[in-house]
Amino acid sequence: MPFTTCIRARSLSTAANRFGLPPTIRQILSATKVDEPIAVTGWVKSIRKQKNIAFGVLSDGSSPMGLQAVFRENLGERVKLITNGTSIYVRGNIVKSPGSGQDKELLVEDVEILGACDPETYPIQKKTHAPEYLRDYTHLRARTDSIAAMVRLRGHLMRELDRYFEKQGFAYAHTPILTTGDAEGGGEAFRIAPVPPPPNHEFFGHHAYLTVSHQLHLEALSHSLGRVYTLSPCFRAERGVTRRHLAEFWMLEAEWNVMPIDDPRAQTASLCDFVEGVVKGSVGDSGIIHGKDVDVLWRHRDVDSASEDVKLKRREALVRAVTTDAPWPKMSYSDAIRELLKSKQEWTFPVVWGNALQTEHEKWLSETLVGGPVFVTDYPAGIKPFYMRANPPVDGEDEATVGCFDLLVPHLGELVGGSMREERLDVLHASMASKHMDGERYGWYGDLRRFGGAPHVGFGMGFERLLGWIGGIENVRECVPMPRWAGRMIL
Repeated sequence: MPFTTCIRARSLSTAANRFGLPPTIRQILSATKVDEPIAVTGWVKSIRKQKNIAFGVLSDGSSPMGLQAVFRENLGERVKLITNGTSIYVRGNIVKSPGSGQDKELLVEDVEILGACDPETYPIQKKTHAPEYLRDYTHLRARTDSIAAMVRLRGHLMRELDRYFEKQGFAYAHTPILTTGDAEGGGEAFRIAPVPPPPNHEFFGHHAYLTVSHQLHLEALSHSLGRVYTLSPCFRAERGVTRRHLAEFWMLEAEWNVMPIDDPRAQTASLCDFVEGVVKGSVGDSGIIHGKDVDVLWRHRDVDSASEDVKLKRREALVRAVTTDAPWPKMSYSDAIRELLKSKQEWTFPVVWGNALQTEHEKWLSETLVGGPVFVTDYPAGIKPFYMRANPPVDGEDEATVGCFDLLVPHLGELVGGSMREERLDVLHASMASKHMDGERYGWYGDLRRFGGAPHVGFGMGFERLLGWIGGIENVRECVPMPRWAGRMIL
């Protein structure tokens, strides 16, 4: 037995060395001891050359902080060839840094230039570049501090969301990108076709589209797995060019079965509470909101008109919102309309009961009226999709509403939308007929109710919008590595 244990321990140790990768700069800065020899590769973020010594900042993208490298006189000829953007391989010892700004630095013993970078033509200079300029260099813009921080934050946020849903008993589901229809019914789907086109028939035998939402597929899975979610790409052929929209974006979507209760509006309120928990748990409780990458993004905010004091107050309000124990307020759509009318504001889009809330209305409700996130519930049935559950009538209100919500947050507007799903087959058919939908095409959707249907709820959250809210990023084009929007796709 002792012999077996010894062999197993040695095998695991060997496997760790055999399959492991060299430490990243992030790992070097956090774990490497002083006087320990290291070797690392990376890109030079900046280089300052003096007569007998040079100081460079080396980055491999793993950390907001670069590794300061000190090149001594004996490396002079090779150091002369190093410029901003050069990729290099260095060996040396980690030493305690005598200067301010970093605890450790690398005293370089040997350097090898892996890839030269012409300083005259390199598009990413040390100065701050406007987002519009960097969008023309999609393939290089991740070398800037802000885009690199955004990419790292995306990964961190995805991991925290996965962790939260796992704790809540959800199964992650891989839902299809190719689909037969438009889940939202908005007619803004991309239709796909093979190249070259087949002579006489569709590839699948019928029209196929890039998915605009994974909701309907998740609903099917929730009727067997109970609680399911996905974080997957979606596509919408929206021609409008705004700060909040992309043609290709990522959505966090979840569907799950719920206990039947007598008051449907209480079910909607419970759904809002769960969504609040998702945001607070993955952003606030996880510590993401206090992370270094978030610091980088707020330092590089692309809002020229916002003073440092204004930015500080906005970030403090954000931190309070995601860390407070106090529940986020809820109001009905009807109450929201009444508040908007009472405000006496001059709106670009008139405030009328039965019309969708516009971004200007959403921002006023969250920024001015509430001063933080707010759930608006129970919208008119006529402006919402067919699958939302009809609310029972309310005394004093003649118009039909559905059990749904939008989560509105300051400086963005809508972040999340969700609803109770209509589980009553006859009511679902009536809703589809009122919207002139093809019942035969959605026959499978009716089967979910026909064969053991159950009350269920769900929501969708724009991942880029969540990232932008956390990082103070005004435009979702800076919330995804390689953005696509109408008339624009590089790479």
